[in-house]
Amino acid sequence: MLKLEDIKVGAQIEGLVPGELAEVIAVTPVGADALTVIYKAHSGSLHDQLVYRSSESSLSLAKTGLAWSFDSPSRSFKLALEAMRIQMGFLFDPMMGIHTSNVIPLPHQISAVYEAMLPKQPLRFVLADDPGAGKTIMAGLLIKELLMRADAKRILIVAPGSLTEQWQDEMSEKFGIEFKLFSREEQEHSASGNLFSDEDLLIARIDQLSRSEDLQQKLEVTQWDLIIVDEAEQLSCVE
Repeated sequence: MLKLEDIKVGAQIEGLVPGELAEVIAVTPVGADALTVIYKAHSGSLHDQLVYRSSESSLSLAKTGLAWSFDSPSRSFKLALEAMRIQMGFLFDPMMGIHTSNVIPLPHQISAVYEAMLPKQPLRFVLADDPGAGKTIMAGLLIKELLMRADAKRILIVAPGSLTEQWQDEMSEKFGIEFKLFSREEQEHSASGNLFSDEDLLIARIDQLSRSEDLQQKLEVTQWDLIIVDEAEQLSCVE
């Protein structure tokens, strides 16, 4: 409800003209309980009206201005803008995964990831290079690129027990990607009862999965965007 005292020159009032806004041009008090208001209608024509105290309940100030504004904290705006810039960075830098990682890849690693693996989606690929060729670096670059492009969110790495911590360290130190190691203790404390569902980035042991039908059943009911199996020659083929 608008008070007569709030009707000022320049105010836009709802209620003076049915279905329209009226811009106040001049206000003249008439005693204590009335005003003569000269206003401009939406059509641009000028009118005057005697407004009484009893009319206050039908009048209101119009809500003007933009539906959005730039009055948020500047640090938050800059953070959101930087996140968007990074998210879209691959459109301008096709090898952004390399430039945002702590690695200096060799030519054959760049060729494998950016020429053979990334263009193929969905990807089924076997890295069969000699020991020491940097297969972990290639896998890490692939993971980094897929995450940055929002082409993958849930990633599972299955490796021999002696290599799981090495995978975790490599992903963290070289690519800044934090994977969690699967363990029985973590599984027991899982809120959902299935750690494979709870974690998006997980490393599990081949031997642990192969010996437990319960874990295999839990794994079967989950969906992954990418699964990487280290030393896949240890797996048996199943039709």
